[in-house]
Amino acid sequence: MSIPARIKDDLPFLISLRRDLHAYPELGFEEERTAGIVARLLEEANITVHRGLAGTGVVGTLTVGNGTRRIGLRADMDALAMPETAERAYKSTVPGKMHACGHDGHTTMLLGAARHLAATRGFSGTVHFIFQPAEEGRGGAKRMVEEGLFKLFPCDAVYGLHNMPGLSVDEIAVVEGPQLASSDSWRITFRGIGTHGAKPHLGRDPITAAATFLSSLQTIVGRVVDPLQPAVVSACFLQAGDPKALNVIPDIVEIGGTARAYSPDVRDQLESEIGRLASGTAAMYGISADYRFERRIPPVVNDGDATSRALAAAGAVFGGKVRTSFPPSTAGDDFAFFAQNSPGCYVWLGNGPAVDGALHHNTAYDFNDEALGYGAAYWVALVERELKRET
Repeated sequence: MSIPARIKDDLPFLISLRRDLHAYPELGFEEERTAGIVARLLEEANITVHRGLAGTGVVGTLTVGNGTRRIGLRADMDALAMPETAERAYKSTVPGKMHACGHDGHTTMLLGAARHLAATRGFSGTVHFIFQPAEEGRGGAKRMVEEGLFKLFPCDAVYGLHNMPGLSVDEIAVVEGPQLASSDSWRITFRGIGTHGAKPHLGRDPITAAATFLSSLQTIVGRVVDPLQPAVVSACFLQAGDPKALNVIPDIVEIGGTARAYSPDVRDQLESEIGRLASGTAAMYGISADYRFERRIPPVVNDGDATSRALAAAGAVFGGKVRTSFPPSTAGDDFAFFAQNSPGCYVWLGNGPAVDGALHHNTAYDFNDEALGYGAAYWVALVERELKRET
């Protein structure tokens, strides 16, 4: 494995920084302290800093030599609204907030790479270090794009990285094609006619309609979508009636959930089929249905050329421990909005074993500090190969 000596020497600082960020988590668009630390460290490394995109976003720009190629490297900064249950010296100091997905590690690794590249200047071209707020469902990447990220900081390619529990810290997965699914939300309101629970014939029961709808929902994936195309439709919210009125059939039932796909065609299919099933169920029971489908995050699909470049960099750091076959995730990541504007590649960096079941979004999760050197080294290798200095 190849981790530059300068990064190895920087590891005590990077570990301390990562644990500090972990102890003071901030939710999406609230990353004032984190963004301040990022900006200060970039400025101390003589990297040009731009603040304010999407409120708390930070972009550092480093240009070396006369190379014309420009690339973007992205790290997310936000935490999750959930408690941390595991006891550790740097446990979250903010009740109800924790870094349960490793964004503290992502931020630290990119800062480590930036510090190294600013000191060694072993490339020719421009690299934009993109520190994104609000990845966890609040739309940070989309807002950065809307506020002019790629107009202010044009990129010929853009790269993302995420830790992956279950992969060893000296492993990385670099795979062309779909990596993460689209993440969309849907809501249905069944509107019936409420009545006495003992006299259902005098009303129109939306609860029975909702039960039929829910029991039929999985036929979309099981019997409508092509079996060779992955898809997920899940109902995650259900509200109806009052637990203190168990003899009342309510007027309204509200249902909500998520839909996931890897291709635009299947994404379109899920939107139309959920609505078709809702309206058909409503017609069958003589009630009405209101349907709304919210397109939130597109799928992350790795570009072939960008992936080949990332693969070369990964090989320089991880040697034979680069996986070129790895299953895509049905989770979503709004890095997709960056990759819609520039050829992109999103890789999975090993985070070691999931101790005590501490996977992403688990109250016992922690980023593995042993991965910091490998992640920073990958970023450095990517820049030095992508923006190769002529000799």
